Amino acid sequence: MEQHSEIFIGLDTSKLKISVAVANGERNGEVRFYGEIPSDPGSVRSMVDKLATRGARLHFCYEAGPTGYDLHRQIIAMGHDCVVVAPSLVPKRPGDRVKTDRRDAVRLAQLHRAGELTSVWVPDAGHEAVRDLVRAREAASDALKRSCQQWQAFLLRHGRIYRGRTSWTQAHLRWLCSLQFEHPAHYIVLAEYRQAIEEAEVRLDRLTKQVAETAVSWSMSPVVEAYQAMRGVGFMTAVTFVVEIGDVRRFDSPRPLMAFLGLVPCESSTGERVKRGGITKAGNMRARRALVEGAWTYRFPARVSTRIQARLEGLPKTVREIAWKGQVRLCARYRKLIMAGKLKTVAVTAIAREMAAFLWAIGQEVAPTTQAQS
Repeated sequence: MEQHSEIFIGLDTSKLKISVAVANGERNGEVRFYGEIPSDPGSVRSMVDKLATRGARLHFCYEAGPTGYDLHRQIIAMGHDCVVVAPSLVPKRPGDRVKTDRRDAVRLAQLHRAGELTSVWVPDAGHEAVRDLVRAREAASDALKRSCQQWQAFLLRHGRIYRGRTSWTQAHLRWLCSLQFEHPAHYIVLAEYRQAIEEAEVRLDRLTKQVAETAVSWSMSPVVEAYQAMRGVGFMTAVTFVVEIGDVRRFDSPRPLMAFLGLVPCESSTGERVKRGGITKAGNMRARRALVEGAWTYRFPARVSTRIQARLEGLPKTVREIAWKGQVRLCARYRKLIMAGKLKTVAVTAIAREMAAFLWAIGQEVAPTTQAQS
């Protein structure tokens, strides 16, 4: 059999099977469909060993998706190169409307050989575990909001409007207990909605405590603490940013980080025409949302509150200086944008973009206790 110095393998993964295509290393080398294998680790190991017998260096790739990163870790542990590809950045031919597992695997092998694929950052197993925990807490928070909205919608449909200043207080609960309905079924609905809210609150509190306890022994714990020096970046915001972004030192400068977060403006310019629009929103949605929510705090004058002062204790001097410099600049920046007639949402988005730059600067000063996988 002909020997090749390099072989590029495209994998189209699914729950039960993996379609495999092989491209020889030469520019115009053969690209063939290897076949389909079960997705269990034993079958993957057998496939990799057979391809490795040719004495070539193997380069694997597959698209990021619901199957996760276990396949990537297995191939890396076997001593071969593997990248996980961003599906939205895979080049596609206009008018190509035929999609099969076989064609996708062959296309991945061809593009990987040509260097046209964009890889995603793959977290290590520990980082992924913390990320799953934080996302579970986020899901619990969304469930609580949804339950509260359903309860309020039920009351509004039946003309029960609370006239108090704040909902979900003791006065609000007493008002709920005093409500009267004509049909007995409405009392059941009211009780079920209230029970759903109470259960969602307990679940959210439980997961919040678990996140706090897990973050203490996490390798990225020093980075989480350092990020909290920034105004508008509390514990959950810092943890969310870290689990979604990882070690910001993998970005050479703040600009790639801003683009990764989708906080840069889109552009459609040609010739003499320059046209820019809103932000791309092409990056990580969770991290972007956390920054935008924190950016609203810069509406107020720059100052070090008691809460921020407590978070600054024990942090390096350089981190404290970056955080204060960022607060002074961003508060002034917000006022300048508002005075220029910008909408508040536009100004806050611009602040969130610059917040990412200051977080990047802080990330250069504080390293994780154990080097995160990049």
